[in-house]
Amino acid sequence: MFESKYFVKTNFTPEQINQYLNNALRDINIAKSDNNPEVKFIFSYNALIKAGIALIANTGKVKVRSIPGHHVIILEKMSELLKDETVMNIGNAMRMKRNEDLYSGGIFISIKESVEYTELASKMIMKIKKMIKDK
Repeated sequence: MFESKYFVKTNFTPEQINQYLNNALRDINIAKSDNNPEVKFIFSYNALIKAGIALIANTGKVKVRSIPGHHVIILEKMSELLKDETVMNIGNAMRMKRNEDLYSGGIFISIKESVEYTELASKMIMKIKKMIKDK
């Protein structure tokens, strides 16, 4: 389930897992409170990835290796663990937009897009928070 190429066995404490989750919650709150579409987008994406790291740490007691492609792996595992393909589909679209922004000279994020991305990330973070707290 957790390939050694992408994951390292680690025994996280509940406090460490909660720190990942709290960082995701902080970022999604920034996204929700800011009116700039680019800020909403970037903080929503970061929050989604951080929540995925928390979910993976909580579920598999593994840490994601920081290697090329690791965000795709985080999104795949999130989608699998949450049993929700929306995470992979929308999360990957966000990842590609972020990469285009970083490496291709910028992108345009509409207000509508930024709100949709923020809502998706927020919904996934709440699901993950519930899973972590219920464990």
